[in-house]
Amino acid sequence: MNNKIIYSIVVPLYNEELVIMESYRRLENVMNKTGEEYEIIFVNDGSMDSTRKKVELICEKDTRIKLVNFSRNFGHQAAITAGMDVSMGSAIVVIDGDLQDPPETIIKMIEKWKQGYEVVYGRRSKRQGESFLKKLTAKTYYRLLKSMTSIDMPVDVGDFRLIDKKVCDALASLPEKNRYIRGLVSWVGYKQTYVEFIRQERFAGETKYPLSKMVKLALDGITSLTYKPLTFVNYIGSFCLVGGLASSIVIIAKHLSNKLSILSLGLILSIVIIMFGLLFISLGVMGQYIGRIFDEAKDRPMYIVDNIVNFRKPNAKYESGPK
Repeated sequence: MNNKIIYSIVVPLYNEELVIMESYRRLENVMNKTGEEYEIIFVNDGSMDSTRKKVELICEKDTRIKLVNFSRNFGHQAAITAGMDVSMGSAIVVIDGDLQDPPETIIKMIEKWKQGYEVVYGRRSKRQGESFLKKLTAKTYYRLLKSMTSIDMPVDVGDFRLIDKKVCDALASLPEKNRYIRGLVSWVGYKQTYVEFIRQERFAGETKYPLSKMVKLALDGITSLTYKPLTFVNYIGSFCLVGGLASSIVIIAKHLSNKLSILSLGLILSIVIIMFGLLFISLGVMGQYIGRIFDEAKDRPMYIVDNIVNFRKPNAKYESGPK
């Protein structure tokens, strides 16, 4: 009997006690239809509710379900990375546990993979249950990021995707800690395609991505894939320098000709305030990049694992997270 695992489903979890049982049920139904061996790897990212206990109960009755428990909350991208690190399948699917990305789409992804594609990402054709502002900002961000990078970044795409094992191995070889996985998957290349799906409303509970986390993820994406913001800061600085010199020449010429200055004190103060604003924005942009350098220089692991459940041959290096 061939017991080789073909599919690994990686599901990051954070405080999903209201969703986890339904998520497991739907994933099990979908994967059973494949008729092939699979594993579902739940990664508990330091949940404060009963998520861990509920997954442990599932693991007791179904050995195909595996659990990685973090020592604390390390973030969504770290949880995805941990699941990929311990996956055994020939194809790895990343899907959130909130059921906004329908598990039934996995079947379409598998079909594309069997056709020879090594990355199959889910593209959102419609987003249900989200505000107009969130849809607008998401649409704007994806297109802005695509325009700023030199790689082919798909738009309207999250982390929901299938990747071949060799793509997973390529990602594991990258040393950076502040990961923007959807960007890195595009960066490593390979043969890629997509399937479209309608993003659903959350099955239950509240979003685990408030504005602060969305902003951080957006900044991680920009700073990890492009340095164009630094170039843009140089352009702003050059423009302000030329404008300042031109204004100085005009003021000096007015005074030399004994004419009244066209610049009032209020206007001068406004210009100074604008210059200081531009200066601090520039420092903030540079600070984002310097902060990433600082984090990478510390060389701490992306995550620390408390314990793992249902892994037959635990790998010791994952007990504290890979370097």
